[in-house]
Amino acid sequence: MTSFVVQRNGRAATAEELAPLAFAGYAHFTAMQVRGGRVRGLDLHLERLRCASVELFGRAIPDDRVRSFLRAALEAGPDDVSLTATVYSSAGEFTAAGADAEPEVLVRTGPAASGPEGPLALAAVEYERVLPAVKHVGEVAKTYFLRQAAGQGFDDAAFVDRRGRLSEGSIWNLAFWDGAAVVWPVAEMLGGVTMGIVRRQLDRLGVPQRDQEVTPADLAALAGGVVMNSWTPGVAVHRVGSVSLPEAPSFLELLHRAYQAEPLTFP
Repeated sequence: MTSFVVQRNGRAATAEELAPLAFAGYAHFTAMQVRGGRVRGLDLHLERLRCASVELFGRAIPDDRVRSFLRAALEAGPDDVSLTATVYSSAGEFTAAGADAEPEVLVRTGPAASGPEGPLALAAVEYERVLPAVKHVGEVAKTYFLRQAAGQGFDDAAFVDRRGRLSEGSIWNLAFWDGAAVVWPVAEMLGGVTMGIVRRQLDRLGVPQRDQEVTPADLAALAGGVVMNSWTPGVAVHRVGSVSLPEAPSFLELLHRAYQAEPLTFP
């Protein structure tokens, strides 16, 4: 067994197959943590791939076929891994032929991850992603702004749209706490799978939640903040720009408890 697997459509990918992808920019993906060969929110990952494929390619690969590719990759490695499934077209990005080509799936696994410990300081950056509802590749701006933030002494960046609303982080969703309810920012953004898991489990736990436009000026009235992604359901944020957020250990514990309540399933 190996701790690192790269497969194309369920079979080991060759160098010839991977070479064109090194220069590709028209694709989408989902990332997940696998524990004991099982995944939380598998239905949400499949839905993400399905909807994004229709948006980018006009068609989607059947869920059962995608699941077979995930199983093949997991069977070739250890029980605990990070897994990324990328959907692309081998017919080319800029040709008419690509419009009729069946999308293909590249699955890559690597060491399991759990994210940084935090708390994090986020720079507030004015930026809006293209096709924000799609988790697509080739987003140089996200890494650019992360590097800029690090150069200014921050850990990462949080994006503010043209209306002054906080939307998301470079690779994160944002969530806040008002002392009684979880506050989810309203803006054009990528709805994360971990975010979807936490939201439905909080519903089952009876925890109040609300969607609200949040500006940097609103942060001073909030009781805590976190970032979340496929690594973790919550890493504390203690500052966004020049605004400090209080520690909220009970909020962080609540998010992790909600995430752990989501059952693990085999692909």
